[in-house]
Amino acid sequence: MSTVFKKSDKETRLLAGRLRREIRRHNRLYYDRSKPEIPDAEYDRLVKQLERLEETYPELRRGDSPTGRVGGRPQRQFKTVTHPVPMLSIDNTYSREELAAFDERVRKNLGEGSPEYVAELKIDGVSLSLLYERGSLVRAATRGDGRSGDEVTENVRTIREIPATLKKAGRVPSPLEIRGEVFMPKTVFLALNRRKETEGEALFANPRNAAAGSLKLLDAAVVARRGLRFIAHGLGFYEKAAFQAHAEVLDFFKKAGIPPSPHYRLCKNLDEVYAACDWWAAKRGELDFEIDGLVVKVNALRQQEALGATNKSPRWVIAYKFPAEKVQTRLVDISVQVGRTGALTPVAHLEPVFLAGTTVARATLHNPDEIERLGLKIGDTVLVEKSGEIIPQILEVLAEKRTGKEKRYVFPRRCPVCGSAVSRQQGEVAARCVNIGCVAQLKARLLHFASRKAMDIEGLGEALVEQLADKKIVGDFSDIYSLEKATLEGLERMGGKSAGNLMREIEASKKREFHRLVYALGIRHVGVNAARLLASRFGSMEKLSAASAEEIESIRAIGGVISKSVLEFFANGENLSVIGKLRKAGVNAREEKKEAVSSTLAGKVFVLTGTLAGFSREEAAGEVTDRGGKVAGSVSRRTDFVVAGESPGSKLEEARRLGIRILDEEAFKKFLAH
Repeated sequence: MSTVFKKSDKETRLLAGRLRREIRRHNRLYYDRSKPEIPDAEYDRLVKQLERLEETYPELRRGDSPTGRVGGRPQRQFKTVTHPVPMLSIDNTYSREELAAFDERVRKNLGEGSPEYVAELKIDGVSLSLLYERGSLVRAATRGDGRSGDEVTENVRTIREIPATLKKAGRVPSPLEIRGEVFMPKTVFLALNRRKETEGEALFANPRNAAAGSLKLLDAAVVARRGLRFIAHGLGFYEKAAFQAHAEVLDFFKKAGIPPSPHYRLCKNLDEVYAACDWWAAKRGELDFEIDGLVVKVNALRQQEALGATNKSPRWVIAYKFPAEKVQTRLVDISVQVGRTGALTPVAHLEPVFLAGTTVARATLHNPDEIERLGLKIGDTVLVEKSGEIIPQILEVLAEKRTGKEKRYVFPRRCPVCGSAVSRQQGEVAARCVNIGCVAQLKARLLHFASRKAMDIEGLGEALVEQLADKKIVGDFSDIYSLEKATLEGLERMGGKSAGNLMREIEASKKREFHRLVYALGIRHVGVNAARLLASRFGSMEKLSAASAEEIESIRAIGGVISKSVLEFFANGENLSVIGKLRKAGVNAREEKKEAVSSTLAGKVFVLTGTLAGFSREEAAGEVTDRGGKVAGSVSRRTDFVVAGESPGSKLEEARRLGIRILDEEAFKKFLAH
């Protein structure tokens, strides 16, 4: 019996148009900008609503409908490449009933008994395609719009799980396209956000956004420091006769030296699939990476080929998404924190509520746009979840629970600390206090200046900085060098001994290495490594302050963003005045001319792990670089030596696995002496 379709009316056509525009907007936010506004389930609901309309009213279908496309546009900064086999998306399901319906469709289309399934963890990362020829990596590309994506080969070569050459796992087919996910572990994500907070930069919302943003960086050296990881979960283009089953493919990945999806299960029937889903729904919090469900695949590749695909999704795979843990609570207030660079970050204060294993009393709101998007009012009942199980985040306002007593929140147009104007530059989401003399910025800058990796002034901590700034004893960090012992003794918790110790620390800091001073200045985007590179290249504050963009960008691993920040910093008259006072106080502003050291380590790559008794981490790294060597943050096949101190981490195990030479501290010292 043929189906008779009704003719769509004007209201239905308008609805379809609105849905297409809304879905495209969310695609751009999710894929192109890594700033999703709605949960996956809500996005799926919009897509399914449009699909139903297009099925009921075929004349509403458009060639460019988002129901037939995947992902976002390739970024302009990268070369666009075409995938040899389209990278299709996976349909989502949220219940056992929908899993059962998928199984029924599979059996019906195959015309045979219940197939075997492979259940894999659905890692919340960024899809990636790796093309190997004769076992060597020749190209890596993001999914993009599913048909073409961005070539990110140089960035991907920094990810330790992705080998440049596959091991001889039997016969390696050529060419071979491996598909997988790039992700950022939770511990790495938290450390990255702590660094960004210290630098006064906007935080990443969750590990997936951090991974996506890192993979799109133009500077591979920066990507290498982001700690990205990779797992392989399938194949794109390959010789069809090479494999018989998906589980066989995953076993091949192991033997070839590329990690497959971890903890996968071969399930003989649907009940075993249910058991796997229930197990990981309860255990996912124990993993150091984010999963948002399981991917269920027909195991036999012959059956996969028979089932085929729509123009959007394969028919032989489905994603079972875990429901996110969410709780209701009340928004008590919104405060605004002012960072070292003047960035104003709103923070939601909540009635304490237990969520995902911890008590939550605060949630990030990121920026003023987030408050406006949510339509937040003080006193609102809100729905909260942990974004990526880590950072508490307000999902939505439960407007139906409003009593009329809620108060509209107005983001401050003036700094809540100093009262100066707040500005938002075009293209930036952060609002910033424009007053460089703002006491909140001053406190953050003082703490940064005195921190261990900067001028290392022990004793100049938060409590003392609060007093020095609030009492206007110091107006910028150069005033630290004008402090007198009698003044310090008059402050709370500062007796004569403490004041004397601090004065000695301040005096000792004048002799710190020049690169520490460059980092201590707090130039936006200039971290420890960039400061060391700038100090080494220019040799003095005088030459650095007069450097051109071309000279700065000629340094490998330093690009336009850092160059722009450095130029802006030294173009500011107040900053130059502070530098002048530092010079007058006798603070070292010149790279020490070191005696010629042999270049026996030229081209050698070292990785440091654990605690060394005779060196700080920075000192050990300096000994290597002074001799022409390089220090990397992670172990890879390109590592020559791993220096292992007390309590080494996973880097030591990785070095042993790869057969890399390991040096204890004594062997390291002897090595340097040659």
